[in-house]
Amino acid sequence: MQSFNVSRLRRCCDKLFFHKKEIQNRFYSDESKNKYRNVLKLHERGMFQDIFPDTSANQVSNLVNENSQAVYAGFDPTADSLHIGNLLVLMNLLHWQRGGHRVIALLGGATGLIGDPSHRLNERIAMEQTVIDYNIKGIKNDIMNVFHNHEKYFWKNNNFQLKPLTIINNIDWYKNVNIIEFIRTVGKHFRMGTMLGRTSVQSRLKSDSGMSFTEFSYQLFQAYDWMHLLENYNCRFQIGGNDQMGNIMSGHELISRTSKKSVFGFTLPLITAEGGKKFGKSLGNAVWLAPEKSSSFDLYQFFVRTTDNDVENYLKLFTFLPLKQIAHIVKEHKEKPEERKAQKILAENVTLLVHGEQGLEAAKTTSMLLYDKSIESLSSMTQDQVTQAFEGSKVIDLVPDENMTVLDLAMKAECFKTMKDAIRVINAGGFHINYTRITDIDQIISGKHRLKNDVTLIRVGKKTYFVIKWLQTNKADKPKKYSNFY
Repeated sequence: MQSFNVSRLRRCCDKLFFHKKEIQNRFYSDESKNKYRNVLKLHERGMFQDIFPDTSANQVSNLVNENSQAVYAGFDPTADSLHIGNLLVLMNLLHWQRGGHRVIALLGGATGLIGDPSHRLNERIAMEQTVIDYNIKGIKNDIMNVFHNHEKYFWKNNNFQLKPLTIINNIDWYKNVNIIEFIRTVGKHFRMGTMLGRTSVQSRLKSDSGMSFTEFSYQLFQAYDWMHLLENYNCRFQIGGNDQMGNIMSGHELISRTSKKSVFGFTLPLITAEGGKKFGKSLGNAVWLAPEKSSSFDLYQFFVRTTDNDVENYLKLFTFLPLKQIAHIVKEHKEKPEERKAQKILAENVTLLVHGEQGLEAAKTTSMLLYDKSIESLSSMTQDQVTQAFEGSKVIDLVPDENMTVLDLAMKAECFKTMKDAIRVINAGGFHINYTRITDIDQIISGKHRLKNDVTLIRVGKKTYFVIKWLQTNKADKPKKYSNFY
């Protein structure tokens, strides 16, 4: 009978153990078990409206569940910042990134020079290259800030690392393109009947202003962008607003004629302001993502003012809260709607994502100061905290003067363009010092108007604030004025 070799058995068991671990690591890694992998589940949150082609749901499901994919969204530099109308696109990209997919933000340094005619009644005003470059820089900063805040505040307790965001500019592949070669190799794949049939083209052709060839050619360049990303990044998915369906279809058409790979487009629901108007700079109702253009307080208050009818939908679209938790929040909100708990949770989540922890605290502090109107709270803050709380407001350094009147203060702080305007507004009750209405232009600015932190808060009208920082007379030579932005 052969003797039993314990050492040999142990070695065999060790080999079997490590082989099993290798299989587990290969097929059951943290990333492969990612519960966010299947982005089709985003439909439960209302994150996308349509998939193109409309018969491709099974293909999409198989692709995103089997392997990590690449997805992109384009941002043309029509302004120097994104606004909340663009935030839903970023939210979709973030959900894809959470699913372990590669996310690409495509900046339209080239296509911005042409102009997207989608949902436009008139042709866009042509922008100079310097303006395009400036806008590109601002949009890039917005995108980077949102993705940085997401990873820092919303992803810190997860088990696997997110794939890094890729930001590229399409001017990089157009700046050396030969126009004859482009028309010959790309243009031949487009059919005039199809191009003329696009909704964006038809609406313009029927208008008084018509449509230039420049804007008509936009769909060629947008389509070529997708083909370039497919060839260089294996990017098979594109995300865009529902007004981008025509451009997505053009890209799909070009790729289907030049590649054997299938590509897919996701269109997103249109988020509108009250009255059904689309958010955007041209309509004058934009709340911007850049703090220099809209403060964290502006963003916070925008979402705090969300109607009861919209708040559940916005929680699904603009937060990462689980659906069960959202249902619980909405249920509690309906029991005490006057507390606006759901709106505050929404506002806190969005502000943290866009402006970070410091911006959120500033927004909440400003809300407290404006609506509680507490002198004690205002005077207990440092000067830096006050200026941060009223980010975007003008900050003035002044030297105390025992003979300074209310009118003197208003003019030195440049609250009004003319003395005539100052007298009119102050007499009418539109001038407040530290939450107190002042109507006497000759009243002397006494110690009670100067808080213990050497700050005075002025409000002109309903929304315009000025922060006065009083200088020590032995340290100041002359008043200094500057604008403060955070």
